[in-house]
Amino acid sequence: MSPAILMIFISSLATGTIITTTSHHWLMAWIGLEVNTLAMIPIISTMHNPRSTEAATKYFLTQAAASAMVLFASMINAWQTGTWDIINLTYEPAHILLTVALAMKLGLAPMHFWLPEVLQGSTLITALIIVTWQKLAPMSLIYMTVNNLSTTTLILLGLLSSIIGGWGGLNQTQTRKIMAFSSIAHLGWMITVSSIMPNIMILNLMIYLIMTIALFCSLILSKSKTIQDTTSTWTLSPTLTTMMMVLLLSLGGLPPLTGFMPKWLILEELVTQNLVPTATVMATSALLSLFFYLRLTYTTTLTLSPNTTQTKFKWRFKPNHMTPSMTASSTISMFLLPMTPLILL
Repeated sequence: MSPAILMIFISSLATGTIITTTSHHWLMAWIGLEVNTLAMIPIISTMHNPRSTEAATKYFLTQAAASAMVLFASMINAWQTGTWDIINLTYEPAHILLTVALAMKLGLAPMHFWLPEVLQGSTLITALIIVTWQKLAPMSLIYMTVNNLSTTTLILLGLLSSIIGGWGGLNQTQTRKIMAFSSIAHLGWMITVSSIMPNIMILNLMIYLIMTIALFCSLILSKSKTIQDTTSTWTLSPTLTTMMMVLLLSLGGLPPLTGFMPKWLILEELVTQNLVPTATVMATSALLSLFFYLRLTYTTTLTLSPNTTQTKFKWRFKPNHMTPSMTASSTISMFLLPMTPLILL
């Protein structure tokens, strides 16, 4: 793909998300979602192989169905209320349709079936865009309409997503599928608290974006597509390996790292709202996610001791020649050092 065409697609991605997040009219929000989807499909299929074509087809079908449901929900709400304002979503069937549509767009369980397959058929850079930038537009719609959505439905979707996200990542060996189930689990935590305390949802989303971008930068730099590939990261760059360990533990929510802070705040808010069973299930599901993060951390550190890996060593980078990806990954990772004690103070 030529740089000019790629720039058109990237600018279309940005434009579609900005249109959706800044609009107050349902038709403009729907147009932004469609522009976003149509710009993403060629980016997924840039590899020109059957796997990427299959991923692009699955992505198109699910996103087109979700966008159609968003448009239909807004139409029947406008038919009943006479307004197209996003914040005036007061018709109950429209609530249900919109919740299902946004859950499908985000990849929440039980509408998560497309996300692991699409990420597995995409490149690491494309997978990074799907699990970070592509979540902003649907999350903005949830933030704007959360006062009119069903709290019980959102909590049930969040519980199911956190459980399936942790359970599904246990038997995966591909890093892209692991990150897909990680995205499902983290989005489940955000959706659970969205109707109770939207500010915590925004904080969780920001920390999730920082951690995911930093980890994907590390995976792209080390070309780690499987768990076995991560065992040779130490020979590539010890600094990068250390940062990956911190990022994986932070994504798992291990205290006192930054990834623990939003989980702690969410559990505290659920207990405050007398939702102790929900908080218990969420905390238990976090252990499932923490298990496969610890497994990734363990395989990453296998090469710290000699003669523990059978993979071929990669050439070590010279200390004074840091690539832009390594510099970006290290810089972003610095924001993820233990931050929770500072918040307490």
